[in-house]
Amino acid sequence: MERSTGKAGVLTPQAADFPRWYQEVVARAEMADNGPVRGSMVIRPYGYAVWERMQAALDARIKDAGARNAYFPLLIPQSYLQREAEHVEGFSPELAVVTYAGGKPLEEPVVVRPTSETIVGEFMAKWVQSYRDLPLLLNQWSNVVRWELRPRLLLRTSEFLWQEGHTAHATRAEAAAYARRILHEVYAGFMVDVLAIPVVAGMKTPKERFAGAVHTLTCEAMMRDGKALQMGTSHELGQNFSRAFDIRYLDAAGERPYAWTTSWGASTRMLGGLIMTHGDDAGLRIPPALAATQAVVTVVKAGEGVAALAGKLVSELRSAGVRVELDDRVDVGFGRRAVDWELKGVPIRVEIGPRDVAAGSVTVVRRVPGTKVPVPVPAVVAEIGQALAADQDALLLEARAVRDGRTVDVASVGEAVEASVDGQGWARIPWSTLGAEGEETLAANAVTVRCLVRPDGSVPESEDEPGLIALVGRAY
Repeated sequence: MERSTGKAGVLTPQAADFPRWYQEVVARAEMADNGPVRGSMVIRPYGYAVWERMQAALDARIKDAGARNAYFPLLIPQSYLQREAEHVEGFSPELAVVTYAGGKPLEEPVVVRPTSETIVGEFMAKWVQSYRDLPLLLNQWSNVVRWELRPRLLLRTSEFLWQEGHTAHATRAEAAAYARRILHEVYAGFMVDVLAIPVVAGMKTPKERFAGAVHTLTCEAMMRDGKALQMGTSHELGQNFSRAFDIRYLDAAGERPYAWTTSWGASTRMLGGLIMTHGDDAGLRIPPALAATQAVVTVVKAGEGVAALAGKLVSELRSAGVRVELDDRVDVGFGRRAVDWELKGVPIRVEIGPRDVAAGSVTVVRRVPGTKVPVPVPAVVAEIGQALAADQDALLLEARAVRDGRTVDVASVGEAVEASVDGQGWARIPWSTLGAEGEETLAANAVTVRCLVRPDGSVPESEDEPGLIALVGRAY
């Protein structure tokens, strides 16, 4: 068994310059490109195919949690945001505001949506009349605009794609439970099972929570350079938006209490996280459960019986449920094609040439372990099915080993800074030792508290619980 090697020096090595490596992968794997307006991006077809797979898997989980899809306007009256003071204050630096349209100044400026709590709140107040209308569980797939000062493709762009859920409930306990259900069953479950990214679920500190929220719950992942990436958040909004937008309902006793609301979202940032969690010096490595193309059958060279065997394998793999593509572009050099598929992270490559036909076998190249072995034609479908399952598990185990190996327990703020900056990883420190003052010290060193967890790793009910652990590190 030998390592599959592509063209030497395809990318800048991660160890030499991780940011440059990332930019090269995004460009050369044809994931995305910069748009004409600073901070905007174009998601290319290959990158969008991965996003569509993410979207479909997340959407199924969201619907299993009872939410239904809707759509709300892109343009929001500026006065809506001003009704919830903390919310508008938190988003003011990122807002894009339209003041002129239709050839004349607008009577009231409108904001290009940075998030939709305010406009959803307006319609929840209209749609919720009695306790029979609750819970109201909504989700939308859309774009949002948050003016970004330091853009980076797929991580921080002024416009990005996402889903945002918004719900209203009769009680605080019910709203809190639903926010946690989304965090665990929808986000963490999807990220671990599909993206093969071992996230840490926890609670944000008051300093880091969403503007207008009572609690913010988060999924944090470690990238291969030791930095953190926030992969998705779920917010308990209490009654802040209900009071601002008068979301009230007639209860069984004839009273009209305010509803309790939540919001939650995950975005195309997950594409960036996928690249930085699993990518290596040869490019992308896409988990088989996510890959739009799980296997590519590649004709190495034309010859008698090659095209027929390639077509037969494509048909058999497709019948077995494998997402497969045929690459019979013999007018393009095989070496170039092999490097391109490796860059794009397709899990399996099946290589077929005249010698393979004569031998009654094909060459199966696995992207994750980098192996290249001959496989008898009758065993190809079964072999690939087993390889896809094994490689999905391998990526998760590898990512978990990277995270755990670069996470240390510390006893002081200084040690936390040292571990995050010099050690280039995460530190775990008692929240009682760190506190708000220590959080300021971290911030001065470009380090943040990613989340708070209980000693057993579970998500706390409040940042005031005794014995909590703060997970800290540098972040994207």
